[in-house]
Amino acid sequence: MRRGLAELRRLPAALPWTADERAEHHAFARAVEALFATAPGLAASLVRRPTVGALLRCLRKPTPADPGRAYALARMLRAQIAFELAGLDALPEPIELGALPEQVLSIPANLALRFPADVRAARFASGRVTLVRPHGEETYALAAWSDDDARPDFVTRPYRAITPTLHLALADNNPLQMSEAHPDKVGNAIDLGGRDADEWRATLREALDLVAAHLPTLRAEIDLFLHLVVPVGYDEHKHLSASYQEALGTIYLTLHPNLMTMTEAVIHEFSHNKLNAMLELDPLLENAFWPLYASPVRPDPRPLHGVLLAVHAFQPVARLYERMTAAGHPRAQSADFQRRFAQIRRINHAGAEVVLAHGRPTETGRALLEEMRRWDDHYGAQEP
Repeated sequence: MRRGLAELRRLPAALPWTADERAEHHAFARAVEALFATAPGLAASLVRRPTVGALLRCLRKPTPADPGRAYALARMLRAQIAFELAGLDALPEPIELGALPEQVLSIPANLALRFPADVRAARFASGRVTLVRPHGEETYALAAWSDDDARPDFVTRPYRAITPTLHLALADNNPLQMSEAHPDKVGNAIDLGGRDADEWRATLREALDLVAAHLPTLRAEIDLFLHLVVPVGYDEHKHLSASYQEALGTIYLTLHPNLMTMTEAVIHEFSHNKLNAMLELDPLLENAFWPLYASPVRPDPRPLHGVLLAVHAFQPVARLYERMTAAGHPRAQSADFQRRFAQIRRINHAGAEVVLAHGRPTETGRALLEEMRRWDDHYGAQEP
């Protein structure tokens, strides 16, 4: 969050903008300055949200070969922050934006505003949004949009509560959502897979309850850290989940009929979020991305960074199986459960061997690898 706050404060000077956007950019700069002067806690809340944080992190990477992408990201972020501040009654003066993204989102207000094609500009003010259209201006009170009858058709309520702090997201502004490293998957477009949102929520609650019963500390971390689960389809045979280093607080999941598979996926992707948060501060391996090594969980050769991610994600999954077995959980009595537990231990050991043998940890990464070694020794001692 400290890094995000520093980047948000530097943002007005760093964002690319054209001569035509001069006035709106300066209004945005004044809004950011006022935010830090009067409500620094609110600024921290903004950068913590994945709807803002992902855009901030994507803007870090220079794009000299594609300056249009930098402009698009800058416009997305300006509009997103203006919409968030309008909903919080925290804009000292209106901000009018002519170059608009496809949509703006608010997790706290549970709103997604998709700008109609004929909107020429949008003016954001505390508690209000005005759309400039060919036939004139339309001003809306944001608070009124909580009423289904008062909400226009281009505004939706995209978030469905799973827990008080975690939501199923039916809208996503992550610029990287269609970028996919897994060879068996093409992007992460929102898809309920023909299932009802209530079925998704019920399954995820059941998975989280299982984590709470057997890994309560991890469950508390999930409450603290995760904001959004983005649904990306249903599959009875395999589970393909994802997360992005830039989109901290968001995980992408497919729905699977097996509760243990779903619970594994939640732990797995949350663990990736934890490691990605560490990487916000420092690298973990000096040789993270070259050369490539065989991965115990992927068909394609992976850099050590990828193998580290896998083991770091599967070791807490092994701990869940261990705790459920020790507690005599009914699911743990089945042969399939115990076969899966043994398989996870083998995967973890194979991956840990690769990382521990070849990884050159940084000072920050050294403690992480020492912990990985302790758990590898722990499960190795359980083998007959």
